[in-house]
Amino acid sequence: MLTIPGKKPVRFCDGVSRRASLQVGGLALGGLSLPRILRAQAAGSQVPSHKGIIMVYLAGGPPHQDMWEIKTEAPREIRGEFLPIPTSVPGIQICEQFPKLAKRMHDLVVIRSLVGCRDEHSPYSCYSGFTEAEFRQRNRPCLASFLSKLKGPVDRAVPPFASLSLKTKHLPWASPGDPGFLGNAHSAFMSESDDLANMTLNGIGLGRLGDRKALLSGLDRVRRDIDASGQLASVDTFTQQTLEVLTSSKLVDALDLDKENPKLRKKYGHGLPVLKSGTHPCEWHSEQFLVARRLIQAGVRCVTLNFSTWDSHSNNFPRMRKNMPYVDLGVAALVDDLRDQGMLDDVSVVVWGEFGRTPKINKRGGRDHWPSVSCALLAGGGIRSGQAIGSTNRLGEVPRERPIHYQEVFSTLYRNLGIDVNHTTVEDQSGRPQFLVDIRDVIPELV
Repeated sequence: MLTIPGKKPVRFCDGVSRRASLQVGGLALGGLSLPRILRAQAAGSQVPSHKGIIMVYLAGGPPHQDMWEIKTEAPREIRGEFLPIPTSVPGIQICEQFPKLAKRMHDLVVIRSLVGCRDEHSPYSCYSGFTEAEFRQRNRPCLASFLSKLKGPVDRAVPPFASLSLKTKHLPWASPGDPGFLGNAHSAFMSESDDLANMTLNGIGLGRLGDRKALLSGLDRVRRDIDASGQLASVDTFTQQTLEVLTSSKLVDALDLDKENPKLRKKYGHGLPVLKSGTHPCEWHSEQFLVARRLIQAGVRCVTLNFSTWDSHSNNFPRMRKNMPYVDLGVAALVDDLRDQGMLDDVSVVVWGEFGRTPKINKRGGRDHWPSVSCALLAGGGIRSGQAIGSTNRLGEVPRERPIHYQEVFSTLYRNLGIDVNHTTVEDQSGRPQFLVDIRDVIPELV
């Protein structure tokens, strides 16, 4: 029995220790049995392709009227402090805090009339198209888990679903996306959890996996130990693939930014201070977007990440002056990078939150929850870019034209990934076929 050493064993609520869950035979990452993951993926996978998606969750609800549709004609208590600036597409203006994105508007799409929000502080809508309440009722998987099930791994040494989501004080904001009825076999590989901390083979930890001699030496010891016990010949193909995942350096290399070109890292903001978020003791940096690209390039199909916190009940404008430039820098660099890598038509990028913010600025200089309308930014995946779709009324309260539901965006994202939502179903726990979304209309302006 090969054990991957971790920290002091932690007991789960079912009495099983974390160390016990990290053994070959029962080898796991974050409580997931990799042999079971690989079996499940093999059972449901199609011929591998490498369409990908990067899902950026602006946790807490970004202020829609301060980002992509500045209300210059509204009263001051609604209009706010930001001014609009022209973009590379004539007639489209966005917030002055996004000068880099403004220059790349021809590669982007903004949706100004997003509906389907609920007053729920969680990423379910942003990762699945379903609200948290709907998830609780129907156990609906996120897009990345469906993608893992339907397409399987691009490279069997790289998980199809990975997350860069960081832990936050409000725990739901840190969710990577839930596998729902698909189960743990299609959960995320978490880069900021013990999934990586426990990837240690006979003393060869992450810091030494790049050392080929040490890696080979460690692998030799692994195989000698298993051979001596007579287990290697008896383990099935999926357990052997598990060893490939843990002994491959592809995933670790993708997460190691020291291997990246310093000039490119600088474009993503390397050297800038980290972005800290008030009451939520966590730090973000726009290089997260670079890591996401590297993971996709290594073979991950979907990367989810949260970026800062946007729950601006007070001091909305000072907070946005901190948050927005990092999004501007990171997403602009990501779009350029994907194009330079020849990946832009294959990789979709979506940036959004769970709802919008109140039109009226409150007494604390903040905006409160506003589920009547929200916004989104899209890029890549072969969509028709250079558009602003929809609008809200003069006060930014409700859609004035072209309301678009979260699930319509998801139908379009699935199309970008080569999945036809009108004909694709996946069986739930009871064996009943389930469509991926309920609203199966793609956004015609984008296709």
